[in-house]
Amino acid sequence: MRLIPIPREEYEAYRLNLMFDCYKWDPQFLDHNTIAKYALVITKEEHEQLSEWTEKLDEETRAAELVLNGDRKLAGPLALPKKLSKELQRMDNYDPGGHVRLMRYDFHPTTEGGWAVSEVNSDVPGGFAEASLMPEEARIRLKESSLWYINFGDILVKAIADKVPEGGRIMLVHCTSYSDDRQVMQFLGDALKEKGFHVIYGAADHIHFREKQAHSILDGNEGKLDAIIRFTPLEWLTEIRPKKWDGYFDTTTVSCNHPVAIYAQTKRFPLVWDALEQKGVCLDTWRKLLPDTLEVKDAKGKEGYIYKPACGRVGENISIKEACWEGEYDKIMKDVKRHPKKYLAQKRFYSRPLAGQDGEQYHVCLGSYTVQGKHAGYYARITESQRIDSNAADIPVLIERSGERDDR
Repeated sequence: MRLIPIPREEYEAYRLNLMFDCYKWDPQFLDHNTIAKYALVITKEEHEQLSEWTEKLDEETRAAELVLNGDRKLAGPLALPKKLSKELQRMDNYDPGGHVRLMRYDFHPTTEGGWAVSEVNSDVPGGFAEASLMPEEARIRLKESSLWYINFGDILVKAIADKVPEGGRIMLVHCTSYSDDRQVMQFLGDALKEKGFHVIYGAADHIHFREKQAHSILDGNEGKLDAIIRFTPLEWLTEIRPKKWDGYFDTTTVSCNHPVAIYAQTKRFPLVWDALEQKGVCLDTWRKLLPDTLEVKDAKGKEGYIYKPACGRVGENISIKEACWEGEYDKIMKDVKRHPKKYLAQKRFYSRPLAGQDGEQYHVCLGSYTVQGKHAGYYARITESQRIDSNAADIPVLIERSGERDDR
């Protein structure tokens, strides 16, 4: 794994192309540029290992979801919000074959020479355009014919097309006032339109459910839907509370992702592993790659543990002390003490930094997707901090070619 700089004389044009041609509408977070000046290159061997682990993790995760959904008493340690837990009872009709399953597993190279997984983005993983269009833009600038990439968007669109009738009506559900959400949905919507689907952009409350079928209530787009692609996090629905939000849990309309995703989305997922293994679920790959995870109370007095919010996203509120802004660490620790069930304790791993061209050191989070259980590409972010959070920059992932040409 290494960083290759985008040529300095090419970078501004590269950045503009990503913004205007590749749906990268959020190139800045506060004072931080979120488009890296590098491409991340992994070896063929690294790709093969990550791909294998990703598919094994996915197999284990989906098996765990089915057992948890069949015996929800096992899910107690997940400490899901009460409003959400109540609606899980509606998922008795869940049929994994009737929906599109998308997940992203976040890998980190460690100073010990191996890899650690920090989490699975099981519910609504993002990074669609960055994992599909950004690598080609980088490859053009680098003029490296020996590098290739996986187009995640092509794989996801094919999976949707396999489940939805030709010309079907698909609503892309997202928080419509946020451009960073809309850019993800716009990329996917344009790709689906090219395949002949009728795409509707809407919010969670623009769907009503009748006889477990989803229907659009948007002016000019009323009627039955053939699929729901949801980018609004499930726990947010409990706060938004659209009138018919409970229908998402038992709809027979094709969904990506179905709410069954919440079991693994919470970072407290490892706290049910012992019970799952007693039910025959294999979690060997998870055990190998995820650092030891405990209840907050069980980590008291133990060295080397950090605290993470159970429903946290984009690295928010993780207690890596040297990565926290002034006053943040104390604020996090107060909240951990006040609400221990909303957090977990996890053994800290140390990320192995990659060298930049001017002596900088960057830490990387390499997200590895699955669609329908198969590896489907990469989305990566880098930062100079040990914590990969909103300040991180998106970086394209390219794979070294060896042997015969791979045309994927």
